[in-house]
Amino acid sequence: MANTSSAKKAIRKIARRTIVNGDRRTRMRTFIKRVETAIAAGDRSGAMDALKAAEPEIMRAAGRGLLPKNTASRKVSRLSQRIRVMPA
Repeated sequence: MANTSSAKKAIRKIARRTIVNGDRRTRMRTFIKRVETAIAAGDRSGAMDALKAAEPEIMRAAGRGLLPKNTASRKVSRLSQRIRVMPA
């Protein structure tokens, strides 16, 4: 257990940030799930619209340190590739 006041404060801050980051991660995953649901349904225009909404969320999460920037770019790229190969 922490002994110094600064260590105790750090524990409080970490607890708050964990909650915030969890909410942000959940939000990002929800946007990704919307894209994947549209892809599974075969709805290309819906998937494209969902990807347009999801891409900024994914990149924002990367900018805030929830995941590495390359990982975010890879996720966006793979989702767009799956949409690209869908029949028109």
